[in-house]
Amino acid sequence: MDDLLKVMKALSDETRLKIINLLLDFDFCVGALSRQLGISEAAVSQHLQILRKAGLVTGEKRGYYTHYDVKRELLEKTAQSLLSIAAHEAPRKDCRLHLTGNHQYCANINPSAKS
Repeated sequence: MDDLLKVMKALSDETRLKIINLLLDFDFCVGALSRQLGISEAAVSQHLQILRKAGLVTGEKRGYYTHYDVKRELLEKTAQSLLSIAAHEAPRKDCRLHLTGNHQYCANINPSAKS
C-alpha cells in the first residue's frame, strides 16, 4: 500500500501527469521537457526527481544529457490496484449499527445519502 501511495502522490500534480504523458511517447531530456511544458529546467528537474523517487521514471545518460522514460510496468500495476479498489463489492453498512460509539456522531446522517 505504501508503494501505491507514493505513486499516487507523485501523480497528483498536473505538471507531473503532463510529464508522464509526454514520456509515454518520447524519451525527452530536461531541456526538451522544459520547452514542451513552458516551465524552467529547474522545475522540470524537481518534478522528475519526485517521479524517479516514486519509481515511475528512469533516466539514461546519453552524452551530456539524461533522457527519461516511463516505467510502464509500475504505471500498469498502479492502474490495476486502483481498479481493484474500485471493484470492491462489499455490502455497505450503517456505521451507527456496526461500530461501537458511532451512534451519537452519526445520528443525524441520512442513511440513504452516500458520501
